[in-house]
Amino acid sequence: MPVTGGPPGRRDAFWSAVSSFGVEEVFALPEWLVERGEPAPVPRPAGSVEEEMAALLERVGDCRACRLGATRNRLVFGAGNPASGLVFVGEGPGATEDETGQPFVGRAGQLLDRILASIGLDRTGCYIANIVKCRPPENRTPAPDECAACRWILEEQIRIMAPAVLIALGAPAARALTGSREGIGKLRGTLHDYRGIPVLATYHPAALLRTDALRRPVWDDMKRLRDMMGEMGLPRTGR
Repeated sequence: MPVTGGPPGRRDAFWSAVSSFGVEEVFALPEWLVERGEPAPVPRPAGSVEEEMAALLERVGDCRACRLGATRNRLVFGAGNPASGLVFVGEGPGATEDETGQPFVGRAGQLLDRILASIGLDRTGCYIANIVKCRPPENRTPAPDECAACRWILEEQIRIMAPAVLIALGAPAARALTGSREGIGKLRGTLHDYRGIPVLATYHPAALLRTDALRRPVWDDMKRLRDMMGEMGLPRTGR
């Protein structure tokens, strides 16, 4: 939104101070404005989901908002069908994803493809993203400040896609979407909520590569997802 003088009808010291630094436009969530007692901006008419996602990717650009931007090769925004109503969310890109710019294309990604196929899905029937868009060095767990720096992107992706179901792959994704501090063993098996959207948590495919015993609970979770898909008429064929 433009910051010169602030929102229409408001000319207070806060917005004057912002504009004095030469800032012409800022990203402000409606709830921030409400907290300041200011009117929320009128939403612009929405284009297609694909157009809005492309515009978001352009906004993200060559993001360097945290230390991960200094060590990555490629930013991994996400891929798949953004209008499908199904969004899988993982932790962060690995080495192969960092090289290609595509999510879940390494060994864990190949296993995810087989998991999707087991319930009649492929990448044209869902969207796949991560909580951070750049690879953490040595595939370590993203630090809290790195997740915080990237969170607005995932939130905008979810807002634009308005999925019917979110599927969290692994504990970091499940915690990010649910706000819980529990481990994935406790989070799976129960539907959670992200801003009114049901969240189904399950183990990350990489965990299955290390522990065969996790394959059965993931299959149980996928059967539940398959049932939900049938009830909700997913994946969507268009928006």
